[in-house]
Amino acid sequence: MTNKTPVATKPNKKTVLLVDDHPMVRECLAHLINQQDDLAVTGEAESAPQAMQLLEASVVDLAIVDLSLNGPHGMELIKDIAARYPHVPVLVLSMHDESLFAERVLRAGARGYITKQEATEKVMVAIRRVLNGEIYLSDQMATKLLQRIMKPQAATPGSLLDVLSDRELEVYELIGRGLSTRQIAETMNLDVKTIETYRARVKEKLNLKDTVSLVQSAAHWVRDEGLPPER
Repeated sequence: MTNKTPVATKPNKKTVLLVDDHPMVRECLAHLINQQDDLAVTGEAESAPQAMQLLEASVVDLAIVDLSLNGPHGMELIKDIAARYPHVPVLVLSMHDESLFAERVLRAGARGYITKQEATEKVMVAIRRVLNGEIYLSDQMATKLLQRIMKPQAATPGSLLDVLSDRELEVYELIGRGLSTRQIAETMNLDVKTIETYRARVKEKLNLKDTVSLVQSAAHWVRDEGLPPER
């Protein structure tokens, strides 16, 4: 169950907000963080609206955000936090492929990216670096981004999905999870025609001939990512 009430913490502790739609993930992460002498979880949320309510109601020093949430995508939450609470750094902790999403979340306003497959020690390193005002990425991802900046012509090719915008990629993911156009519209708080436009753009950009090819491609990607079929 999400904690919608801010938790009182000692003045010398940095406060952390957890945003993840899996209760067990939140529970394990909260246990890890609350064991630290200088950190405390101040609240938990399973969706972007709940997260924004907690940010408004309490003092938060760091938000740890998953990308797959109940309702609006974590990418939109990152952008909202950056716009409304620029003093709150965001660390993304996600199952998604770092090579596809790390640069996207940094552009959206996050200060770091770490996958859920990493050891707990690295999670704590990432938390402390972001709290210290630094940016956290894996060594491999940091090198890749530096190569792209310094020698763009020599950078290794990215994923085919790099051509998709954040919104288009979200639609693609939801298609792969088995949601209908209407369900995607409800999840993203957009109208059906807008989703149909996104679907058409995705098909064109990925050179997919029809709806069947789109659904198969998206479902295959979701399976490869190890994501659940439906939220």
